[in-house]
Amino acid sequence: MVFSSTVFLLLFLPLVVLGYYICPRKGRNVVLLLASLLFYGWGEPKYILIMLFSTVFDYCNGLGISHFRSRGKERGAKAVLILSVLGNLGILFFFKYTDFAIDNINSLLSQGIPALGLALPIGISFYTFQTMSYTIDVYRNQVEPQRNILDFAAYVTLFPQLIAGPIVQYKTVAHQLHERRENWLEVSRGMQRFVIGLGKKVLIANQMGAVWETVSAMQHPAALTAWLGAIAFTFQIYFDFSGYSDMAIGLGHLFGFTFLENFRYPYESRSVTEFWRRWHISLGTWFREYVYIPLGGNRKGVARQILNLAIVWFLTGLWHGASWNFVLWGVYYAVLLILEKTFLLRWLDKAPRFVGHVYTCLCFVMGWVLFAITDFNQLGSYVASMFTGRFSDGATWYLLRSNGVLLMLAVVGCTMFPVKAWNKLSGRVSDRAAVALRTVGVTVILLLSIAFLVGDSYNPFLYFRF
Repeated sequence: MVFSSTVFLLLFLPLVVLGYYICPRKGRNVVLLLASLLFYGWGEPKYILIMLFSTVFDYCNGLGISHFRSRGKERGAKAVLILSVLGNLGILFFFKYTDFAIDNINSLLSQGIPALGLALPIGISFYTFQTMSYTIDVYRNQVEPQRNILDFAAYVTLFPQLIAGPIVQYKTVAHQLHERRENWLEVSRGMQRFVIGLGKKVLIANQMGAVWETVSAMQHPAALTAWLGAIAFTFQIYFDFSGYSDMAIGLGHLFGFTFLENFRYPYESRSVTEFWRRWHISLGTWFREYVYIPLGGNRKGVARQILNLAIVWFLTGLWHGASWNFVLWGVYYAVLLILEKTFLLRWLDKAPRFVGHVYTCLCFVMGWVLFAITDFNQLGSYVASMFTGRFSDGATWYLLRSNGVLLMLAVVGCTMFPVKAWNKLSGRVSDRAAVALRTVGVTVILLLSIAFLVGDSYNPFLYFRF
């Protein structure tokens, strides 16, 4: 089930909210657990068992670490931690990378090992990272182990963030699992945030995705057409993923949870370093806390920092998918970040602001081309089209005429301008008028989104496949 579907919007969500609020407070985590299992099982019921295994596995590991630690048996606690890490990575590798490994072995060694044909369980990259971070934090004494398995299962399976993030670390919501206090102000804010995210997804991301599909299917697009397609995907992935994060955060508010922000207007950045502090913040935080810093971070000299960055970005690329283009994408950003750490940032700090912004935009647009096209032959052909051949043709101007307003809306929508404009407007009117305007605006976005969903069959979530 996806958030941007009429089944979710008109049936599942209203029933879950009703059941949640009529249930006594002590039973609300159970309501969320059952609703989350239904939400996940709607599309892939057989993979519920894998998620439940991960849940029980790390619930027991957390208790095991606490048991050994309380008896002064540090080696036992460390052994349980290693078991947790290897178990989680083993599950992830088996389902996500086994066929990838088999294909590469067959290519390198001319073997005929049959692929297993495994389907990737939706959300496995997210919930395995969540449960693994839980056991690591228990080992680090940053959180107490959760002793109620139903509460722990509610955390792991919580449907707002289950299948496409953000990656919610247990330590950020441990208190909220027991002590949250829902109120109508938070519910209102949550619904507004959800609708805004839905609008991002349905009204902008899906339409930009259609442009990208059109251009990427062309054999040899003109240079300007190829750039238009790359820009369309750049907007699609931002509004798709940030829209999903907005919806997840909004749903969290609806049920009394406060999730950390996952995007902070990354396309306004003036360096690649700044871009990755603003984009998919929960994933960047995870790799920084559980990989980069344990490796030594920047504390052991420049050479070690470069090595650590290379390792983290190789793993970040591989995390996104079992394909060499994702590895290339990770290496691409590793090189850019290493260059910035060594000398580029000093130069960018002295340059005019627009120089840094143009440089960063070019970097992430090219990065999204590497990300979007998995076939290397097609990737090479597309990049060549961006820099060689004819400048434009009839298709270019048709796409610009057809999507010019949408492109301008996307440019404005990915910046802080709408927020600043709203704050300025609301400061000039009464509180009652501001509430009325906000209500009207949110209602219009919701109705338009539902209308588009009813009439449009193109509705993928890009990060479901990761």
